[in-house]
Amino acid sequence: MNSEDKSTRKNSAVKPNHRKKTSTKTGWFRKSFNPFRIATLRGLGILLPPLLTIMLFAWAWNTIERAILLPVESLSETALAYAIEDIRTESMIELETTGLENVQERFKSDPKGKLYTSLDGTLLIEFNNQWLPLDVFELVSANPGTANLSTAHDYYKRYVQLRYLKRHLVIPAFLAIFLGVMYIVGKLLAAGIGRFFWHQFESLINRLPIIRNVYSSVKQVTDFAFSETDVQFTRVVAVEYPRRGIWSIGFVTGESMLDIRNAAGEPVLSVLMPTSPMPATGFTISVPKSETVDLDITIDQAIQYCVSCGVVVPDHQTAKTAIEGEFQKKNKSQASQEQLKNNAPAND
Repeated sequence: MNSEDKSTRKNSAVKPNHRKKTSTKTGWFRKSFNPFRIATLRGLGILLPPLLTIMLFAWAWNTIERAILLPVESLSETALAYAIEDIRTESMIELETTGLENVQERFKSDPKGKLYTSLDGTLLIEFNNQWLPLDVFELVSANPGTANLSTAHDYYKRYVQLRYLKRHLVIPAFLAIFLGVMYIVGKLLAAGIGRFFWHQFESLINRLPIIRNVYSSVKQVTDFAFSETDVQFTRVVAVEYPRRGIWSIGFVTGESMLDIRNAAGEPVLSVLMPTSPMPATGFTISVPKSETVDLDITIDQAIQYCVSCGVVVPDHQTAKTAIEGEFQKKNKSQASQEQLKNNAPAND
């Protein structure tokens, strides 16, 4: 029994020491890792906003390119190809060479294919029982890209893309035309007839069961994003909201309604109470002017405070800054008193 008691005591004595060593090692690891974690999070906080902004604009451009630019470009390629193409069939070549002497001299064999010199001097090459100009064939064969070149018309579409619809020229032209179309549509809809047709179109959309719900939601977002009448904040105030003893930051948007003013018996303000971390959303409340406290901060500083959930506080509003200011005032007053004491004997 004595030996068992001794062994039990030894084990119990060893375990706490082992735990202390483990906890000490863990605490040292956490302390050494903490600066790395703080620096990493700080770098992420600095780089994430511009990266997300770039990603958002890249996504918007890819959507416009895929939904508008590429279909318009493909339609333009097809239209220009049909307008300028010079494709001749076997029957057309036979009709052209009927009754001519030395017909065989117009045909030549080449590693690229069978060549034919037409009566107008154009050098043609045969491709899938069709004849097209040799310069078009050579240019496209040297730069096929990802196009499916199965017919002579496909060669001409690729030729139009290489010769006329170059990407560094298409994009500026597309943006200019797109902005011009938006300007013309805006001018037409601002007129009486255009506004009438637009109201008729919206009334037709509102009669459709499922489409009207989607359309109304999208319209609300676009109206809010592109509206010319933005919400103007006059100043920043603090209000005891949602109950007494709890202070919240709000943006004054103007005077409230007259009936509320008469019921309160004093001036009443309309205040937007923003939500964190999205200050664009919130609640509109009417507060008596006497129950608001004007804050010495700008609109941008208040928005930063809401977005950061209270982490980013203006320097002149932090308690540390206020304490340091009082401490500096005390030091200045003490220094001035000591200077007066030192100057007193000299004056005597």
